[in-house]
Amino acid sequence: MRKLVLLVLMFTLVISVPGCHKETEKPELLFYIGITMVKPVMELKETFEAEHDCIIRIVQGGSQDLYDSLKTSEEGDLYMPGSYSYRLNNLEDGLLLDAVLVGYNKASLVVKEGNPLGFSNDLSQLADKNIKVVICNPDSGSIGSETKKILDAYGNYEDVFDNAIYLTTDSRNLTDAIVDGDAELCINWFATTVWEDNVDLVDAILIDEIYAEKKMLIMNLIKTSRYPDLTLEFMAYASSEHGKSVFKKYGFIDDEDLEIMDKVEFK
Repeated sequence: MRKLVLLVLMFTLVISVPGCHKETEKPELLFYIGITMVKPVMELKETFEAEHDCIIRIVQGGSQDLYDSLKTSEEGDLYMPGSYSYRLNNLEDGLLLDAVLVGYNKASLVVKEGNPLGFSNDLSQLADKNIKVVICNPDSGSIGSETKKILDAYGNYEDVFDNAIYLTTDSRNLTDAIVDGDAELCINWFATTVWEDNVDLVDAILIDEIYAEKKMLIMNLIKTSRYPDLTLEFMAYASSEHGKSVFKKYGFIDDEDLEIMDKVEFK
């Protein structure tokens, strides 16, 4: 019996040694971020990590694919899809809690820099069999879902679908399709065309707002978060004046948006 007590005491001393506790490690947060929004989030995370002595891991991909991943894994702290619809459509699962508005996505037609083929904003061009077109899968990326909504409203989605050389998964691959010459015309998020690494490669042609409305970009706290308070701090930082300036830098906010963002209500 005495030996058993001594063994228990020795084990207690070992696990009590300073530095052996998990609590001494840096908090590590897991963010699910739609590919289009990765650049501003990466910029914000660097300062936030330094100020809060934490680590932020980012999983990037198509908005629906990301939601399916966080739902299946039951892990993660923050979810940021490319459209508000992903919050609305998934609220009943109970996984998405507090939310903040950080910017807007707006779809546009995208062509090679300088628009050498002289395309207009006429959506019927996408169904022209003489034009090379690539579109995003509506079941994977937010721009795919938005493309389907736009073309359904216009009335030619099936024709464009049939005309597409192939379907891709996200905004990054759409840009690559234009740059590599696989496509001459596509629908992609406007913000992608103003980034430093894309601005000399592609141009945007704005689509009539009758068909392409701005889509709210919402950061969502995930129910499975191990660090909800820290995640909420990041969300507050991203929606602060500084955070808005970063999202504006990457094409997700304009001066008109800044005047109304604080008054916007959502679920």
